[in-house]
Amino acid sequence: MTTAVDAPARAAPRVPISRLWRTAAVFGPGLLVMLADTDVGSVITAGQSGVQWGYRLLLLQVVLVPVLFVVQELTVRLALVTGRGHGELISDYFGRFWAYVSVAGLAVACAGALLTEFSGVAGVGEIYGIPRAVSLSLAAVALLAVVLTGSCRRVESVAISVGLFEFAFFFVAYYAHPAPAEIGRQMVDIPFADKDYLYLAAANIGAVIMPWMVFYQQSALADKGLGPEHLMMSRVDTALGALVTQLVMAAVLVACAATIGHASPNATLATVGDMSKALTPFLGETVGRVVFSLGVLGAGMVAAIVVSLALAWGVGEVTGYKRSLEMHPLRARWFYGVYSLAVIAGAVLVGAWPDLVQMNIAVQVMNALLLPLVIGFLVALAVKALPDPYRLKGVYLWFVIAISAATTALGVFGGLQVAGLF
Repeated sequence: MTTAVDAPARAAPRVPISRLWRTAAVFGPGLLVMLADTDVGSVITAGQSGVQWGYRLLLLQVVLVPVLFVVQELTVRLALVTGRGHGELISDYFGRFWAYVSVAGLAVACAGALLTEFSGVAGVGEIYGIPRAVSLSLAAVALLAVVLTGSCRRVESVAISVGLFEFAFFFVAYYAHPAPAEIGRQMVDIPFADKDYLYLAAANIGAVIMPWMVFYQQSALADKGLGPEHLMMSRVDTALGALVTQLVMAAVLVACAATIGHASPNATLATVGDMSKALTPFLGETVGRVVFSLGVLGAGMVAAIVVSLALAWGVGEVTGYKRSLEMHPLRARWFYGVYSLAVIAGAVLVGAWPDLVQMNIAVQVMNALLLPLVIGFLVALAVKALPDPYRLKGVYLWFVIAISAATTALGVFGGLQVAGLF
């Protein structure tokens, strides 16, 4: 017989188990959104950086680690302290008009990002002679199955597992046999006066922060019901993600600099097919094609999941429909409907678009020009929406403003340059 005395003793073990589970639940959004940040467009940018400038843009990849962390840490802070998504907070503090403006920017960025990710999938398929219709259909079905049949934790686990294929780029960099002495020499040999160098540096910076990154991580943390007590663990998750994504970018840069950059410094890598074909003579069939393709597929698929979910969450935060990965699709029809529509539309458009190169250029310009909207709202909310203990203020406030202003200015400058407006 269970007495009133020994009942608490039987229930006691549930407390640490519950705490352990909630602590484990903190990890995921930060790493996942950073893996998604190293998407197909970023891979192409890093590859072209290595081909054109050797290792001279490698130091920039290291410098961008704290920039990534600073921006996404503000997202984490807003999510855990307020328990609300990005669109909700903008609506509360700046009005529904600006909330719709922000979500409109998110929708444009997500549309462009999905086209880029599916173009990577199509490019990998074409390397092996697979028609676009087949490769894109398989990718769309896989993306729908992951989200429509899983919980928040399961979706994160599957997406991170897919994203870890990006680690294939480390093997590519290793087999490229870069010379350490040359890396060290070129990293500090920075041609600040060369406009072409500055343009490509701006392109790398402009590819760091996307609207969907902010919306996704804030909404994912809020959806889990986490609070301020998980702030430190979420910061660790975000810092780890920022480090991993820039290491992947560095690996792609090193691989292309050590191979194509030495042989054909004037080569242009506009698609994943170009990169794969250019690397194959140096790295062999297996590493140059198979391993590289796995990395690109991992980057494209994980980004497609994050981007589509960010759009579904963002639209829901402004319109008010039910939105949670913990809800059955029949209970949150609009949430899952927006996600499904984004995936299907992205696959169909890429299948019908004849020139993937020009499409990728347009997407890069668009993302760069959206930086002021994204970072501006993020910093403003960190000042207005947070209670005093967590509010952005003092020296750190000015530090964040300085980093944000520099990142925004260079990103916009690079975007306008690509567009031919400068």
